[in-house]
Amino acid sequence: MVSAMVSFESFAPVQGVPIYLQIVQYIKRNAVSGVITDGEEVPSRRVLSALLGVNPNTVQKAYRILEEEHLMESHAGAKSYMVLPQSAVVKLRQELLESDAASAVKNLKEMGLTKEEALQLIETYWD
Repeated sequence: MVSAMVSFESFAPVQGVPIYLQIVQYIKRNAVSGVITDGEEVPSRRVLSALLGVNPNTVQKAYRILEEEHLMESHAGAKSYMVLPQSAVVKLRQELLESDAASAVKNLKEMGLTKEEALQLIETYWD
């Protein structure tokens, strides 16, 4: 059986956020959206660091976080794979939604919007 490989083709780094955190968020968001699936192979640390033009230690740090959160499994000298049972994806989706919602509300409040104005803005862009 040949498993798919996690693609970083659409990865676009942004200034001001550590790359290792961007890699973690990229993988998490793609897992929640179904782009990355359970059992999918992850590029080696060396391959991903070359692809992204970053230090291998940066990729190692991102992978270690994913392993600590039990979203990725690695074995010395072997390939690394995503571990994404449905229960993990549901939990991850909830965490991302809460984090994004809290951030959006904070930004809207900092811009001086009332709750009613914020809800109207959301209604406008929802459709």
